[in-house]
Amino acid sequence: MKFSIERAALLKAVSQAQSVVERRNTIPILANVLIEAEGNEVSFRATDLDIEVVDKADALVERAGATTVAATTLHEIVRKLPDGAMVSLTADTAAGRLTVEAGRSNFSLATLPKEDFPVMASSEYASNFSANAAVLRRLFDKSKFAISTEETRYYLNGVYMHIADGEGGKMLRCVATDGHRLARIDADMPEGAADMPGVIVPRKTVGELRKLLDDDDMKIAVSVSETKVRFATPQITLTSKVIDGTFPDYTRVIPQGNTRKLEVDAADFARAVDRVATVSSERSRAVKLQLDEDRLILSVNAPDSGAAEEELAVAYSDERLEIGFNAKYLLEIASQVDRENAVFLFNSSGDPTLMREGNDTSAVYVVMPMRV
Repeated sequence: MKFSIERAALLKAVSQAQSVVERRNTIPILANVLIEAEGNEVSFRATDLDIEVVDKADALVERAGATTVAATTLHEIVRKLPDGAMVSLTADTAAGRLTVEAGRSNFSLATLPKEDFPVMASSEYASNFSANAAVLRRLFDKSKFAISTEETRYYLNGVYMHIADGEGGKMLRCVATDGHRLARIDADMPEGAADMPGVIVPRKTVGELRKLLDDDDMKIAVSVSETKVRFATPQITLTSKVIDGTFPDYTRVIPQGNTRKLEVDAADFARAVDRVATVSSERSRAVKLQLDEDRLILSVNAPDSGAAEEELAVAYSDERLEIGFNAKYLLEIASQVDRENAVFLFNSSGDPTLMREGNDTSAVYVVMPMRV
Protein backbone atom coordinates (compact mmCIF):
# COMPACT_ATOMS: atom_id res chain seq x y z
CA MET A 1 0.00 0.00 0.00
CA LYS A 2 1.31 3.44 -0.91
CA PHE A 3 -0.49 6.78 -1.13
CA SER A 4 0.02 10.53 -0.74
CA ILE A 5 -2.45 12.80 0.99
CA GLU A 6 -2.71 16.42 2.04
CA ARG A 7 -1.92 16.90 5.74
CA ALA A 8 -5.23 18.69 6.60
CA ALA A 9 -7.36 15.91 5.07
CA LEU A 10 -5.29 13.25 6.83
CA LEU A 11 -5.49 15.03 10.19
CA LYS A 12 -9.28 15.38 9.98
CA ALA A 13 -9.74 11.68 9.17
CA VAL A 14 -7.26 10.40 11.75
CA SER A 15 -8.51 12.65 14.57
CA GLN A 16 -12.08 11.36 14.16
CA ALA A 17 -10.78 7.77 14.21
CA GLN A 18 -8.45 8.13 17.20
CA SER A 19 -11.18 9.69 19.38
CA VAL A 20 -13.23 6.48 19.08
CA VAL A 21 -10.29 4.23 20.03
CA GLU A 22 -10.49 2.95 23.61
CA ARG A 23 -7.40 4.13 25.51
CA ARG A 24 -7.40 1.42 28.19
CA ASN A 25 -8.07 -1.71 26.20
CA THR A 26 -6.62 -5.17 26.63
CA ILE A 27 -6.90 -6.04 22.93
CA PRO A 28 -3.96 -4.41 21.08
CA ILE A 29 -5.71 -4.29 17.69
CA LEU A 30 -8.43 -2.00 19.15
CA ALA A 31 -5.79 0.70 19.64
CA ASN A 32 -5.21 0.69 15.89
CA VAL A 33 -6.86 2.36 12.94
CA LEU A 34 -7.48 0.28 9.81
CA ILE A 35 -6.23 2.16 6.74
CA GLU A 36 -7.56 0.94 3.37
CA ALA A 37 -6.41 2.55 0.11
CA GLU A 38 -8.22 1.89 -3.16
CA GLY A 39 -9.06 3.87 -6.30
CA ASN A 40 -8.55 7.53 -5.45
CA GLU A 41 -9.58 7.45 -1.81
CA VAL A 42 -8.42 6.12 1.53
CA SER A 43 -10.68 5.03 4.38
CA PHE A 44 -9.75 5.11 8.07
CA ARG A 45 -11.74 2.76 10.30
CA ALA A 46 -11.65 2.64 14.12
CA THR A 47 -13.78 0.82 16.69
CA ASP A 48 -14.10 0.09 20.40
CA LEU A 49 -16.54 -2.77 19.60
CA ASP A 50 -19.51 -0.55 20.57
CA ILE A 51 -18.89 2.31 18.12
CA GLU A 52 -17.33 2.17 14.68
CA VAL A 53 -16.33 5.19 12.63
CA VAL A 54 -15.22 5.13 8.99
CA ASP A 55 -13.77 8.32 7.56
CA LYS A 56 -12.99 8.62 3.83
CA ALA A 57 -10.54 11.08 2.30
CA ASP A 58 -9.32 11.77 -1.25
CA ALA A 59 -5.73 10.69 -1.87
CA LEU A 60 -3.27 9.89 -4.62
CA VAL A 61 -3.12 6.08 -4.38
CA GLU A 62 -0.08 4.53 -6.06
CA ARG A 63 -0.56 1.04 -4.69
CA ALA A 64 -3.84 -0.26 -3.20
CA GLY A 65 -3.74 -2.16 0.06
CA ALA A 66 -4.55 -2.12 3.76
CA THR A 67 -2.86 -2.15 7.15
CA THR A 68 -3.47 -1.17 10.76
CA VAL A 69 -1.39 1.20 12.89
CA ALA A 70 -1.64 2.78 16.37
CA ALA A 71 -4.28 5.51 16.00
CA THR A 72 -3.02 7.92 18.68
CA THR A 73 0.62 7.72 17.51
CA LEU A 74 -0.35 8.41 13.89
CA HIS A 75 -2.60 11.28 15.03
CA GLU A 76 0.20 12.87 17.09
CA ILE A 77 2.64 12.63 14.16
CA VAL A 78 0.22 14.18 11.65
CA ARG A 79 -0.79 16.91 14.13
CA LYS A 80 2.86 17.99 14.49
CA LEU A 81 3.56 18.09 10.75
CA PRO A 82 3.62 21.55 9.10
CA ASP A 83 0.45 22.96 7.54
CA GLY A 84 0.06 22.27 3.83
CA ALA A 85 2.53 19.35 3.81
CA MET A 86 1.99 16.40 1.50
CA VAL A 87 2.22 13.20 3.52
CA SER A 88 3.26 9.90 1.98
CA LEU A 89 2.30 6.62 3.69
CA THR A 90 3.87 3.32 2.60
CA ALA A 91 3.08 -0.05 4.17
CA ASP A 92 5.49 -2.96 4.14
CA THR A 93 3.35 -5.88 5.26
CA ALA A 94 6.24 -8.37 5.23
CA ALA A 95 8.25 -6.22 7.66
CA GLY A 96 5.15 -5.15 9.60
CA ARG A 97 5.97 -1.45 9.20
CA LEU A 98 4.25 1.71 7.98
CA THR A 99 6.51 4.54 6.78
CA VAL A 100 5.17 8.09 7.13
CA GLU A 101 7.08 10.76 5.19
CA ALA A 102 6.56 14.50 4.91
CA GLY A 103 9.31 16.83 3.71
CA ARG A 104 12.42 15.86 5.68
CA SER A 105 10.49 13.99 8.36
CA ASN A 106 10.43 10.20 8.28
CA PHE A 107 8.66 7.85 10.72
CA SER A 108 8.53 4.08 10.78
CA LEU A 109 5.61 2.63 12.76
CA ALA A 110 4.80 -0.94 13.80
CA THR A 111 1.67 -2.40 12.22
CA LEU A 112 -0.67 -5.31 12.94
CA PRO A 113 -2.28 -7.43 10.19
CA LYS A 114 -5.54 -6.09 8.79
CA GLU A 115 -7.12 -9.56 9.14
CA ASP A 116 -7.09 -9.15 12.94
CA PHE A 117 -9.15 -5.96 12.81
CA PRO A 118 -12.77 -6.48 13.98
CA VAL A 119 -15.40 -5.09 11.60
CA MET A 120 -18.83 -4.38 13.08
CA ALA A 121 -21.39 -6.81 11.72
CA SER A 122 -23.76 -5.15 9.30
CA SER A 123 -27.41 -5.24 10.26
CA GLU A 124 -30.74 -4.63 8.63
CA TYR A 125 -32.07 -1.20 9.53
CA ALA A 126 -35.80 -0.96 10.13
CA SER A 127 -35.87 2.74 9.34
CA ASN A 128 -33.83 4.95 7.02
CA PHE A 129 -34.30 8.68 6.68
CA SER A 130 -32.26 11.85 6.28
CA ALA A 131 -32.22 14.93 8.49
CA ASN A 132 -30.46 18.27 8.40
CA ALA A 133 -27.28 18.50 10.47
CA ALA A 134 -28.62 21.65 12.17
CA VAL A 135 -31.78 19.79 13.29
CA LEU A 136 -29.87 16.84 14.75
CA ARG A 137 -27.34 19.17 16.36
CA ARG A 138 -30.13 21.02 18.18
CA LEU A 139 -31.80 17.78 19.31
CA PHE A 140 -28.63 16.32 20.81
CA ASP A 141 -26.88 19.51 21.99
CA LYS A 142 -29.87 20.68 24.00
CA SER A 143 -30.55 17.30 25.61
CA LYS A 144 -27.11 15.81 26.30
CA PHE A 145 -26.41 17.84 29.48
CA ALA A 146 -29.12 15.84 31.29
CA ILE A 147 -27.61 12.40 30.48
CA SER A 148 -27.03 10.42 33.69
CA THR A 149 -23.50 9.39 34.69
CA GLU A 150 -24.78 6.79 37.15
CA GLU A 151 -23.66 3.41 35.83
CA THR A 152 -26.27 1.45 37.81
CA ARG A 153 -29.10 3.10 35.88
CA TYR A 154 -27.39 2.34 32.57
CA TYR A 155 -30.60 2.93 30.58
CA LEU A 156 -30.27 6.66 31.45
CA ASN A 157 -26.67 6.86 30.13
CA GLY A 158 -27.77 8.17 26.75
CA VAL A 159 -30.28 10.20 24.75
CA TYR A 160 -33.61 8.52 23.97
CA MET A 161 -34.37 9.23 20.29
CA HIS A 162 -37.88 8.28 19.20
CA ILE A 163 -41.03 9.35 17.40
CA ALA A 164 -43.64 10.96 19.67
CA ASP A 165 -46.90 12.88 19.48
CA GLY A 166 -46.25 16.61 19.78
CA GLU A 167 -48.49 19.64 19.48
CA GLY A 168 -48.07 19.74 15.72
CA GLY A 169 -48.46 16.01 15.12
CA LYS A 170 -45.72 13.37 14.98
CA MET A 171 -42.29 14.63 16.06
CA LEU A 172 -38.71 13.36 16.15
CA ARG A 173 -37.92 13.69 19.85
CA CYS A 174 -34.78 13.43 21.99
CA VAL A 175 -35.06 13.04 25.77
CA ALA A 176 -32.41 12.75 28.47
CA THR A 177 -32.74 12.66 32.25
CA ASP A 178 -30.71 11.77 35.33
CA GLY A 179 -33.64 11.86 37.74
CA HIS A 180 -32.83 15.42 38.89
CA ARG A 181 -33.38 17.23 35.61
CA LEU A 182 -34.88 16.36 32.25
CA ALA A 183 -34.61 17.75 28.71
CA ARG A 184 -37.22 17.05 26.01
CA ILE A 185 -36.48 18.45 22.55
CA ASP A 186 -38.74 18.12 19.50
CA ALA A 187 -38.19 18.58 15.77
CA ASP A 188 -40.44 18.00 12.75
CA MET A 189 -40.49 14.32 11.86
CA PRO A 190 -38.32 13.66 8.77
CA GLU A 191 -39.89 11.82 5.85
CA GLY A 192 -39.46 8.07 6.27
CA ALA A 193 -38.97 8.15 10.04
CA ALA A 194 -42.52 7.19 11.09
CA ASP A 195 -41.64 3.52 11.75
CA MET A 196 -38.40 4.24 13.57
CA PRO A 197 -37.94 2.13 16.73
CA GLY A 198 -37.12 4.21 19.82
CA VAL A 199 -33.41 3.85 20.70
CA ILE A 200 -31.12 5.06 23.50
CA VAL A 201 -28.02 6.58 21.87
CA PRO A 202 -25.05 6.18 24.28
CA ARG A 203 -23.22 9.20 25.70
CA LYS A 204 -19.96 8.47 23.85
CA THR A 205 -21.82 8.15 20.54
CA VAL A 206 -23.55 11.51 21.15
CA GLY A 207 -20.10 13.07 21.63
CA GLU A 208 -18.71 11.51 18.44
CA LEU A 209 -21.83 12.39 16.46
CA ARG A 210 -21.35 16.07 17.30
CA LYS A 211 -18.27 16.13 15.01
CA LEU A 212 -20.44 15.25 12.00
CA LEU A 213 -22.92 18.07 12.56
CA ASP A 214 -20.97 21.29 12.08
CA ASP A 215 -22.08 22.06 8.54
CA ASP A 216 -25.65 23.44 8.69
CA ASP A 217 -26.44 22.52 5.08
CA MET A 218 -25.24 18.94 5.38
CA LYS A 219 -27.83 16.17 5.11
CA ILE A 220 -27.23 13.30 7.51
CA ALA A 221 -28.45 9.83 6.53
CA VAL A 222 -29.85 8.16 9.67
CA SER A 223 -30.50 4.41 9.90
CA VAL A 224 -32.05 2.83 12.97
CA SER A 225 -32.62 -0.77 14.07
CA GLU A 226 -33.49 -2.29 17.46
CA THR A 227 -29.79 -2.78 18.25
CA LYS A 228 -27.87 -0.22 16.18
CA VAL A 229 -27.98 3.33 14.93
CA ARG A 230 -25.98 4.78 12.05
CA PHE A 231 -25.32 8.39 11.06
CA ALA A 232 -23.62 9.02 7.73
CA THR A 233 -22.33 11.90 5.61
CA PRO A 234 -20.61 11.32 2.25
CA GLN A 235 -17.24 11.26 4.08
CA ILE A 236 -17.96 9.81 7.52
CA THR A 237 -20.07 6.88 8.71
CA LEU A 238 -20.65 6.48 12.45
CA THR A 239 -22.25 3.19 13.55
CA SER A 240 -23.08 2.48 17.17
CA LYS A 241 -24.75 -0.14 19.28
CA VAL A 242 -27.65 1.31 21.25
CA ILE A 243 -28.19 0.86 24.99
CA ASP A 244 -30.08 -2.36 25.63
CA GLY A 245 -32.70 -1.20 28.10
CA THR A 246 -36.08 0.46 28.44
CA PHE A 247 -36.19 4.21 28.86
CA PRO A 248 -38.65 5.16 31.63
CA ASP A 249 -41.97 6.86 30.93
CA TYR A 250 -40.67 10.43 31.10
CA THR A 251 -44.08 11.99 30.39
CA ARG A 252 -45.13 11.31 33.97
CA VAL A 253 -42.50 13.67 35.40
CA ILE A 254 -43.29 16.60 33.11
CA PRO A 255 -45.67 18.74 35.17
CA GLN A 256 -48.88 19.82 33.44
CA GLY A 257 -50.50 22.00 36.09
CA ASN A 258 -47.78 24.51 36.94
CA THR A 259 -49.41 27.95 36.81
CA ARG A 260 -47.03 30.34 38.57
CA LYS A 261 -45.15 31.96 35.70
CA LEU A 262 -41.81 33.72 35.92
CA GLU A 263 -40.34 35.38 32.83
CA VAL A 264 -36.70 36.44 33.04
CA ASP A 265 -33.83 37.38 30.71
CA ALA A 266 -31.99 34.04 30.38
CA ALA A 267 -28.48 35.50 30.16
CA ASP A 268 -29.00 37.86 33.13
CA PHE A 269 -30.45 34.99 35.15
CA ALA A 270 -27.53 32.63 34.37
CA ARG A 271 -24.95 35.29 35.27
CA ALA A 272 -26.74 36.10 38.55
CA VAL A 273 -26.92 32.41 39.55
CA ASP A 274 -23.23 32.03 38.73
CA ARG A 275 -22.30 35.07 40.83
CA VAL A 276 -24.23 34.12 43.96
CA ALA A 277 -23.02 30.50 43.75
CA THR A 278 -19.41 31.74 43.96
CA VAL A 279 -19.50 31.93 47.76
CA SER A 280 -20.29 28.24 47.97
CA SER A 281 -17.38 25.83 47.97
CA GLU A 282 -19.56 23.07 46.50
CA ARG A 283 -21.07 23.52 43.05
CA SER A 284 -24.12 21.62 44.21
CA ARG A 285 -24.99 24.20 46.88
CA ALA A 286 -28.62 25.22 46.75
CA VAL A 287 -29.55 28.63 45.39
CA LYS A 288 -32.74 30.03 46.92
CA LEU A 289 -35.19 31.88 44.67
CA GLN A 290 -37.58 34.30 46.40
CA LEU A 291 -40.33 35.43 44.07
CA ASP A 292 -42.46 38.50 44.65
CA GLU A 293 -44.36 40.93 42.42
CA ASP A 294 -41.98 41.50 39.43
CA ARG A 295 -38.98 40.82 41.65
CA LEU A 296 -36.64 37.85 42.07
CA ILE A 297 -34.06 37.57 44.85
CA LEU A 298 -31.39 34.90 44.40
CA SER A 299 -29.48 33.96 47.52
CA VAL A 300 -26.91 31.45 48.75
CA ASN A 301 -26.10 30.84 52.38
CA ALA A 302 -22.96 28.78 53.02
CA PRO A 303 -22.23 28.82 56.77
CA ASP A 304 -18.59 27.85 56.24
CA SER A 305 -17.75 30.44 53.57
CA GLY A 306 -20.31 33.23 53.52
CA ALA A 307 -23.55 34.40 51.94
CA ALA A 308 -24.60 36.18 48.74
CA GLU A 309 -27.74 37.84 47.42
CA GLU A 310 -28.74 39.43 44.13
CA GLU A 311 -31.98 40.98 42.94
CA LEU A 312 -33.35 40.81 39.38
CA ALA A 313 -36.26 42.64 37.77
CA VAL A 314 -38.56 39.98 36.31
CA ALA A 315 -42.12 39.48 35.10
CA TYR A 316 -44.01 37.68 37.88
CA SER A 317 -47.51 38.38 39.14
CA ASP A 318 -48.42 35.34 41.26
CA GLU A 319 -48.32 34.88 45.02
CA ARG A 320 -45.03 34.89 46.91
CA LEU A 321 -42.86 31.77 46.49
CA GLU A 322 -39.57 30.51 47.92
CA ILE A 323 -37.89 27.57 46.19
CA GLY A 324 -34.35 26.14 46.10
CA PHE A 325 -32.35 24.55 43.29
CA ASN A 326 -28.95 23.02 42.69
CA ALA A 327 -26.93 25.95 41.23
CA LYS A 328 -25.22 23.72 38.63
CA TYR A 329 -28.56 22.41 37.32
CA LEU A 330 -30.00 25.93 37.03
CA LEU A 331 -26.94 27.13 35.11
CA GLU A 332 -27.02 24.20 32.69
CA ILE A 333 -30.70 24.66 31.94
CA ALA A 334 -30.44 28.45 31.56
CA SER A 335 -27.51 28.04 29.15
CA GLN A 336 -29.73 26.02 26.76
CA VAL A 337 -31.91 29.06 26.02
CA ASP A 338 -31.26 30.51 22.56
CA ARG A 339 -33.92 33.19 22.81
CA GLU A 340 -33.81 36.17 25.10
CA ASN A 341 -36.38 35.08 27.66
CA ALA A 342 -36.63 31.99 29.81
CA VAL A 343 -40.07 31.10 31.17
CA PHE A 344 -40.21 29.15 34.45
CA LEU A 345 -43.48 27.55 35.54
CA PHE A 346 -43.75 26.66 39.24
CA ASN A 347 -46.35 24.88 41.32
CA SER A 348 -44.98 24.79 44.87
CA SER A 349 -41.58 24.70 46.56
CA GLY A 350 -41.63 20.89 46.59
CA ASP A 351 -42.78 20.19 43.04
CA PRO A 352 -40.78 19.90 39.79
CA THR A 353 -40.35 23.16 37.88
CA LEU A 354 -40.81 23.49 34.13
CA MET A 355 -38.67 25.75 31.95
CA ARG A 356 -39.06 26.66 28.29
CA GLU A 357 -37.86 29.32 25.85
CA GLY A 358 -40.52 32.03 25.55
CA ASN A 359 -43.68 30.42 24.14
CA ASP A 360 -41.74 27.72 22.31
CA THR A 361 -42.79 24.27 23.53
CA SER A 362 -40.43 22.32 21.25
CA ALA A 363 -37.76 22.48 23.98
CA VAL A 364 -38.95 21.75 27.52
CA TYR A 365 -36.81 21.29 30.62
CA VAL A 366 -37.75 19.98 34.06
CA VAL A 367 -35.67 20.50 37.19
CA MET A 368 -36.33 19.08 40.66
CA PRO A 369 -36.15 21.53 43.59
CA MET A 370 -33.87 21.20 46.64
CA ARG A 371 -34.71 21.88 50.25
CA VAL A 372 -33.23 25.16 51.49
